[in-house]
Amino acid sequence: MSLKVAKSILTAILICVLIQVNAQTVYTLQRALQTAKSNNPLLKREQFNAEIRQADIVTAQLRPNPILNNQSLQLAQPNPAQDRGSWYKSTNRQTWWQVTKPFQLPVQRENKIRFAEQNVILTQKQYRETERNLFQVVAQKWLDAWAARKQLDILSKAQSNIDSLTTINKLRLKNQVITTTDLSRTELLASQYALQTKSALQVYKNEILNLKYLLSTSDSIAIDTSDYFTSAFPDQIDALVQQATQNRTDILAIKSTVDVAEANIKLQKSTALPTPELGLIYNPQNRLQYMGIYGTIQIPLFSRNQGEIKKSLVVKEQAQQDLKNTELLIQNEIATSYNSYQIQKQNLQNFSSLLAQSQSILNSVKYSYLRGGTTIIDLLEAQRSWLDTQQQYYQTLQLYRQSYIDLLYASGLITQIAQ
Repeated sequence: MSLKVAKSILTAILICVLIQVNAQTVYTLQRALQTAKSNNPLLKREQFNAEIRQADIVTAQLRPNPILNNQSLQLAQPNPAQDRGSWYKSTNRQTWWQVTKPFQLPVQRENKIRFAEQNVILTQKQYRETERNLFQVVAQKWLDAWAARKQLDILSKAQSNIDSLTTINKLRLKNQVITTTDLSRTELLASQYALQTKSALQVYKNEILNLKYLLSTSDSIAIDTSDYFTSAFPDQIDALVQQATQNRTDILAIKSTVDVAEANIKLQKSTALPTPELGLIYNPQNRLQYMGIYGTIQIPLFSRNQGEIKKSLVVKEQAQQDLKNTELLIQNEIATSYNSYQIQKQNLQNFSSLLAQSQSILNSVKYSYLRGGTTIIDLLEAQRSWLDTQQQYYQTLQLYRQSYIDLLYASGLITQIAQ
């Protein structure tokens, strides 16, 4: 395949991409998070957990059913004490009917309901933590797609520049202003850029597919490369730590776990109390009618639910330890992400001036080359330097945005962006 044909194919591909972009739904970071919150199948699955826990409240509110008991005794042979007695007559039969009802103590029922309600709250808090973790993944994939798109844009611009130079050098060669070597060097660099652009296009398409899966959308999407991250963070890191320790979803879930553990302790202690069972008895014996009452209660001499009570106490201590560990983890995560954010922010500010400088150098060298003031080697080197500077700048910008997302996640503010 000739270089000219390859360029034509690449140009056609880029034109198709640009046409598709106009019909695509453009996603900022915030819109991507909002879409994932509404559409992501993992979150939809997790939503059922709350309904499952709600059913536990219904179960806890139920009262024990009454119990019906029947016992019938029949003589296996006629009773010799009865004249003409037959074994199947009522005089040879005893029947026992008993209806009883276990009476759950009010404190037991209240503690069951309280325990179920706390589990519902815990499930809701865990769902919010699942959201936060998903938002981090979505934000990362959005950033990967953004970086791939920027790389494609840079290479496309470099390709356009070198294609323009190739066209000019063909005319200059015809006019015998330059040598064949100059044109060959230009075409070689153009071919390299064409291959790199083709690879960058495929990387971008792959990242878009990964993002579409997380957003659970079949629409054609594109990344808003002009999206500027504008959320402001507190100037003092202590304020950020305090805000995170009060509002971050994982620590709220652990605090809810402590509440569940406390409710379980009360439930297990009340379960140690015996449940009385009371009822009525109807007992016809040998044609004689008997009525009575029934009552039973467990005597808690040996088993008083000691094991479950002890386990519930240990579970609470474990939850409290998790709470302390998470508070320390939050402090560490915010400290590292905040420091990285500040460093990357400074690096980005220091790098911005290099872009204009590299563009100015490229324009100057190109102007000088076209007027015979320098060689093709100098121009191609300036072109490569320009591309390197562009790529380094956007790598620095990507690191800055990565640190921004990490700080959003560590502080818990990423959930607010998705609202």
